[in-house]
Amino acid sequence: MRALQVQTLSPDLSGCALVDLPIPPRGAGEVLVRVRAASLNFPDLLMTRGEYQFKPELPFVAGLEFAGEVVEADAESGFAPGDPVYGGNKTGGFAEYAVVPARALSHMPHGIGFPAAAALGAAYGTAYTALVEIGGLKAGQWVLIHGASGGVGLAAVELAKRLGAHVIATTGSPDKVERLKAASDADAVILAEGRFREAVAELTHGALCDLVYDPVGGDVFDESTRCVAFGGKLLVIGFAGGRIADISTNIPLIKGFSVVGVRAGEYARRFPERGKAIREAVATLAADGRLNPHIDRVLPLEHWREAYDAMAARGIVGKVVLEP
Repeated sequence: MRALQVQTLSPDLSGCALVDLPIPPRGAGEVLVRVRAASLNFPDLLMTRGEYQFKPELPFVAGLEFAGEVVEADAESGFAPGDPVYGGNKTGGFAEYAVVPARALSHMPHGIGFPAAAALGAAYGTAYTALVEIGGLKAGQWVLIHGASGGVGLAAVELAKRLGAHVIATTGSPDKVERLKAASDADAVILAEGRFREAVAELTHGALCDLVYDPVGGDVFDESTRCVAFGGKLLVIGFAGGRIADISTNIPLIKGFSVVGVRAGEYARRFPERGKAIREAVATLAADGRLNPHIDRVLPLEHWREAYDAMAARGIVGKVVLEP
């Protein structure tokens, strides 16, 4: 089978190659899937550099999540050959076949195709875990979502709107403002640069935001501490901006807000029943037509470098999907 293998860590993807590998063997409790579509996530890029918290042993097949059809499964797994499924693991998705634990898969919601299903799990699972499970999102609240042009950010915008929140979406690129407006139904789109608190205060009529969703970090996190309402939550999703920010504890004390770290995958592993409930909630919303992942582009697996380069250059709005 063809697979994108990370053979050595490198800053420029020179350690990655499209190779032919045997179809991976399936163990007890695992499912063999014929991959039809796999979506690129920011951790996929970081893992080629050794910059992600999870560092798989080299060499490894890249790809966090995918959608496809079951080839083989245990009878008690709940899956049968031919079932359309989506999900994934920490690696292995950018290949013609993948083996994952049955618990890491879900049946595809009716009415969506393989590319959309491949873009559903990680982004919307992170958004739901952060905003609903941990953030306690309620209709009518104001939510500030950073990095909104990325897959994780755009999923959060859509989910928050579907659940009745008022959403301010941000991007760090002036050329993405209009693209983000076209790709989302956020109440407002602003640039996350400089002192953006004033824009947030004006949009919320001085109330500021009940939840701040931050996958960017750095200067964006620093200014976000000025945008959280009293009693609100600043949700730390990641550090796509590159700098891990510090905070003086007197700031959340005086302003009465919480800073909460969100690791959606680890949350689901530690609390499997809650993880299952989150996956089911996302699948239900997708089946009802309330969630529609925005796909920036669909590329054949042979064009993997274009996909990775576009992500590294921050040129994507939504998700890039690779088709083996």
